[in-house]
Amino acid sequence: MARFVFRRLMIAIPTLFLIVSISFFLMRVAPGGPFDQEKKLNPVIKANLERLYQLDLPLWQQYLAYLKGLARGDFGPSFSRPEFTVAEILQSGLPVSIQLGALALALALVVGTLLGVIAALNQNRLADYAVIATATAGSTIPTFVIAPLFQLSFALSLKWFPVGGWNDGAFVNQVGPVLTLMLPQLAVVARLMRGSMIEAMRSHHIRTARALGLSDGSVIFRHALRGAVVPVISYAGPAAAALLTGSIIVETVFGIPGIGRYFVDAALNRDYTLVMGTVIVVAVFTIFFNLICDVLYAVVDPRVRYD
Repeated sequence: MARFVFRRLMIAIPTLFLIVSISFFLMRVAPGGPFDQEKKLNPVIKANLERLYQLDLPLWQQYLAYLKGLARGDFGPSFSRPEFTVAEILQSGLPVSIQLGALALALALVVGTLLGVIAALNQNRLADYAVIATATAGSTIPTFVIAPLFQLSFALSLKWFPVGGWNDGAFVNQVGPVLTLMLPQLAVVARLMRGSMIEAMRSHHIRTARALGLSDGSVIFRHALRGAVVPVISYAGPAAAALLTGSIIVETVFGIPGIGRYFVDAALNRDYTLVMGTVIVVAVFTIFFNLICDVLYAVVDPRVRYD
């Protein structure tokens, strides 16, 4: 296992290098620049700004300079927020996104797994149909519809929760964003768990366990559930990376100061360094959580070996 983890970490280095390189050049190919505005800047002022941020250098020199900065852990200054560095913006926004994403993911995995098991054990019954209907609705209704509906219903009409804002992470301010982030993930987890659990309950080793006289609880939770949860683990890796690094739509609608909202502002303002910093953080989280999922395979399923 240790050798497998080491190999994956070694593969992650060139993977990150490719992501950084491709993202860097794609950002520069996109039309517009960080200092292009509706009202054009004075050419002298614009030239001074480009010289200050080394944008007057040839593209390959800018690329090498950026790589040298990354090697020192320096993401560079923000073009749209010159009073902050990219590292400072990420340090302020990432904990907020992680807090919301972690809560949404935990609820989606726990509730979705439970609903999937209930649906599988009651196949073609009312409970199964209810779970399927809920999962279908959750997976088809996009978050940019769920978020305004929550605001209209529970914030403006019933006044149970605030319309938006963070308020230092107060509980009432987290309910709307967390539920909006959770519902689509819960729907996917429930459907995955239902299908996997139905297949597991029909497998030969479950029939053998029943023939040996094991109780229903032991058959379901000690044998069937252990194998059925593998597809959910596969899905949880990319989902965790996406949720924990911020949801662009949810953070924008609810006015949450996470990195998803900063990413939108940076993309609109052609803030090269802030966009690059966000891409790198998302890439690191994706690689890390995929590695965690691969390790969990061997823990959950004894048939999986990486030796």
